[in-house]
Amino acid sequence: MKSVSFQYANALADIALAQGAGDPAARQLQDFATTYRDSAELQTFLGNPAVSAEDKRGVLEKIAGRMGVSRIIRNFIFVIADHGRAHEIPEIAAAFLDVIRQREGITEAQVYSAVRLSEAQKSEITQTLARLTGKTVDPNYFIDPELLGGVLVRVGDTVYDGSLRNRLAQMRTQLSAE
Repeated sequence: MKSVSFQYANALADIALAQGAGDPAARQLQDFATTYRDSAELQTFLGNPAVSAEDKRGVLEKIAGRMGVSRIIRNFIFVIADHGRAHEIPEIAAAFLDVIRQREGITEAQVYSAVRLSEAQKSEITQTLARLTGKTVDPNYFIDPELLGGVLVRVGDTVYDGSLRNRLAQMRTQLSAE
């Protein structure tokens, strides 16, 4: 399913970025995905094979109009519904945001620390991660009381472990090897 979501997301990204509407399109699609996720009636309606494509488009047109979504997003939602993939809208919206960020050279990082970090520490971590990844870093900070000290950073599939626990384990390994 994820590959299908990324195919739709990439197709939409091609169109949205060509028109300079990457960020607005991402927000609008995410808003629509939230509306879809929060409405059991809409999920049932769009998932019902007995409802005609015209009726589905009519309802989607009204929702899109009320939400003020762009023509790009409206037409994209029509395509998703026409192909019977409305149930994948939340996953496609998440994939689209990932694709837009990737194409714009932005990567997300999760930073875990034992205590709240100062603004200077956050800035230093962000600059270091930008240097390591070669991308603009959008960090999210979390407090993890399990950490003794230091930070643990996850950027995609890569983990940078600067925690005190990891440093102590490295010292233990080094001392036992000597």
